Amino acid sequence: MDLKLKDVAELLNVSEGTVRRWISESRIPYYRLHNQYRFSRDEIENWVLSCQQEGSFSPFSTESIEEVKEGLGTHQFGLYRAIHRGGVYTNVPGSTKEEVLRAAVERIALQISLDVEVVTELLLDREKLMSTALSNGIAVPHTRDFLLQESFDVVAVVFPETPIDYGSLDGNPVDILFFLFACDDKRHLHLLAKLAHLSSKEENLAYLRGHPSKSDLLEHVKEWESNLKNSGSFSLIK
Repeated sequence: MDLKLKDVAELLNVSEGTVRRWISESRIPYYRLHNQYRFSRDEIENWVLSCQQEGSFSPFSTESIEEVKEGLGTHQFGLYRAIHRGGVYTNVPGSTKEEVLRAAVERIALQISLDVEVVTELLLDREKLMSTALSNGIAVPHTRDFLLQESFDVVAVVFPETPIDYGSLDGNPVDILFFLFACDDKRHLHLLAKLAHLSSKEENLAYLRGHPSKSDLLEHVKEWESNLKNSGSFSLIK
């Protein structure tokens, strides 16, 4: 899917001026078509993941408090709502990425009425393009396709029985997975950014590794998202 400069600014909740500056600094992947900037949705998604893995540049650390608050808008409790629909799954078996993905999907698919084989294959296809691991033992498995027929998003939090090798750039095994199923581009990238932000904070990582129940995790995420709006902070900087 080709995106225009305005589309990318809206997807990432930043100004068009900021995107232009990233272009001038050769930070963001883009190409020119008929003297206009164009972007690939897949490349932008990979860029967001890479920025968080490498920790060298954050695409969400440059905007003013007013702009960030406006960008959050109706997305303020988007992660809370997505986890409420997706749930929390502990002690998911598997000693490899493929085994854990399949075992998790067998549980998640029942809740959101998706075909286990189809979803598993699509998730593995996405991993072949680029690992969806972030840093700090976190991964965000997702597909390139929007599978949900309804206008809502799902995030399922999965804790495998043992940490697994996931091809992370920092070399750390993954022990927390956020399975992300969004219904459109904007909500997909917004949730991806929020998950990267959430998992960049030591206090959140420590809390997650205590394997909280669904109700406890929802309270934690709700408070965290509320603080994002109140503080005007949506930065992925560690």
